[in-house]
Amino acid sequence: MEETRYGLRVQVSRPFAETLERTTAALKAQGFGVITSIDMAQTLKEKLGRARAPYVILGACNPVLADRALAAEPEIGLLLPCNVIVYATTETGTTVAAMAPLPAMSMIGNEALTAIAREADTRLRAALGTLDAGD
Repeated sequence: MEETRYGLRVQVSRPFAETLERTTAALKAQGFGVITSIDMAQTLKEKLGRARAPYVILGACNPVLADRALAAEPEIGLLLPCNVIVYATTETGTTVAAMAPLPAMSMIGNEALTAIAREADTRLRAALGTLDAGD
């Protein structure tokens, strides 16, 4: 697993469609439901006439963590849900990346949110880790 300043990323040696399905299942296993799914490739094709490789943004939400976060900071909804992206890099290669909760939540300065972000981070890492290990 790779870390960026604001994300966690894994490269998966599987086709896009299979990786998207496995990503949704891995998130579910960690208590996250996918409440939104945005097909960016389709949207850009429709709106701009541009063709691009498959690229989907998943809005993942763990209801227990979201409830705790909203109780600690009502405007935290500006940073919810956790975005997870799945995009094709080759015919048989796909990248999956998730927003890193700790950098986003730590900027708020609310220690209760930082504790929630740690738990979300652990769960997202576990989900991505199963994709990384599943090759």
